[in-house]
Amino acid sequence: MTEPAEIRVEVAFALPDRQWRRVVRVPVGARVIDAILQSGIDDVLGEVPVGAHNVGVFSRPVRLDTLLREGDRVEIYRPLSCDPKQARRLRAKAQASSQGVVNH
Repeated sequence: MTEPAEIRVEVAFALPDRQWRRVVRVPVGARVIDAILQSGIDDVLGEVPVGAHNVGVFSRPVRLDTLLREGDRVEIYRPLSCDPKQARRLRAKAQASSQGVVNH
């Protein structure tokens, strides 16, 4: 039995108001960057910043040269709009004030 010449992977990018996904067929031995380029995301959404620190496969950060396997989901992550620690502080402050707690 011969190995398949192509594999099927999904490329996903979440926007604040919607999610963009595209299934692509790439050659066996394709890398994360190959799937992103083949997906045509830039043609649809404009230039999407893709770098070494904002891609993953199934929520696991990976490098752009990571080899893909059949069924992988390549994810492109947006930059954070707020520092997570600062966001937690703001939520805690809002919750405390709604409960009448005064912090000095």
